Amino acid sequence: MIKAILIFNNHGKPRMIRFYQYFPEDMQQQIIRETFHLVSKRDDNVCNFLEGGSLIGGSDYKLIYRHYATLYFVFCVDSSESELGILDLIQVFVETLDKCFENVCELDLIFHMDKVHYILQEVVMGGMVLETNMNEIVGQVELQNRMEKSEGGLSAAPARAVSAVKNMNLPEMPRDINIKVPSLSPF
Repeated sequence: MIKAILIFNNHGKPRMIRFYQYFPEDMQQQIIRETFHLVSKRDDNVCNFLEGGSLIGGSDYKLIYRHYATLYFVFCVDSSESELGILDLIQVFVETLDKCFENVCELDLIFHMDKVHYILQEVVMGGMVLETNMNEIVGQVELQNRMEKSEGGLSAAPARAVSAVKNMNLPEMPRDINIKVPSLSPF
């Protein structure tokens, strides 16, 4: 089972974090720092698997990662997961991001976080792998994009609500309403 998915840049700044197991906020920050320290110190020519750090579960867990340009994609998994299967899953996730954003870069992850999370939810949910077929994932993302465009997007919802209220032809409200509140005091 996947315990966490961490994406951070070459300087250790988290760009997307998803924990599928509860950790307190301070523990999550320590896990991110320790994971970055473990992964970033490795040479590019060594294998992409290593034992989890002391905070995420030690030898019972594995860190499986890929380094693309300025980003590290790290999956923290338990011993039941296949290392090669997770490496392939990372590749599918990155290629899907690349297809959806047309040459994905770090800024896409920052400015389109909602879309990145949606894509990730198409691939993994609750720590379980849902879909590994990139064409299926891209198809679902395109369907979601079409639905958002037909609805005007979430950002247009407040404006549509205001215009709907304005167009309701409500009678004009009286301006000077004096409401006398009865006193609850017996004196």
